Amino acid sequence: MNQHFCFTTIRNAFYPQAAIGISANTFLLCLHIAAVFVGHNPRLTDLPITHLALTHILMLLTMGLLASTDIWDLQELPGDLKCKVLIFLNRVMRGLSICTTCVLSVLQAVTISPSSSWLANFKFKSTNPIVWLFLFLWVLTMCISSNLFLCTVATPNKTQPGILTLTEHCSLLLMSYRDRSLFLALMAFRDVLFLGLMVLSSAYMIILLHRHEQQSVSLHSSRCSPKSSPEQRRATWTILLLTSFFVFMYCLDSILSSLRTMWKDGPIDLYIQMMVSNGYATTSPLLLICTEKRIINFLKFLLLSYIHQSS
Repeated sequence: MNQHFCFTTIRNAFYPQAAIGISANTFLLCLHIAAVFVGHNPRLTDLPITHLALTHILMLLTMGLLASTDIWDLQELPGDLKCKVLIFLNRVMRGLSICTTCVLSVLQAVTISPSSSWLANFKFKSTNPIVWLFLFLWVLTMCISSNLFLCTVATPNKTQPGILTLTEHCSLLLMSYRDRSLFLALMAFRDVLFLGLMVLSSAYMIILLHRHEQQSVSLHSSRCSPKSSPEQRRATWTILLLTSFFVFMYCLDSILSSLRTMWKDGPIDLYIQMMVSNGYATTSPLLLICTEKRIINFLKFLLLSYIHQSS
């Protein structure tokens, strides 16, 4: 009875989390689009933030559909097809989440790098290279996750050997040792590569911020203004908080996933991991909205316009 109560409580908590995440990411996406239309000059980081919000919306939607019971009652589509599409899209979005967060961190490091640094050679004057980069990341992530589209099936009623439970309704047919090792190696290489770039760019930004603080103290008496603007420093600290939280949640999710693979788990463990997996997608838009001065000013503009029209 207590186990059933815990399962019901955790499962019911999953849906508000997904709803908050979808709403916050949609709000962030609309604000960035609206900010461009009202005349704000777009920054290089605007496109990655917009892409990150869209990625998290799709990720949370697919996870919500996987956890929902209504979609599995529909008989128009086979259960295997629903599992293949939803699991594949969800894992592709998860891969794009780590890629986009890494791109966002690297772009911010390039943006604040001094002109004498070798990173200054990578400063883009347009968003065209970033668009092509995201197209490449989409193709790369879909190729790495292609095995899920082939091996995902609806969870059978009876326990069968060679099947790994992914969600309450979907399972994964284990491939041969060689094929499984190949896809796991590709996924691990992608994650380690982008996590490493994320950590290196974050460490570089911390060093630059520390040097800037030292220069600000030494130049304060001569009234010389530092090179980096307060907006750049604020944006840099936001990206640092974002990447730090991502690395923490990624490590926690990996630990829970490994424990579920090694030990026999139940539905409670499944929903706990699902909530942890959605933690970054739910929290990141709230962090970006609360720390983005341009978005705050835009919200103030909308509020003042509404008050003016009401009066």
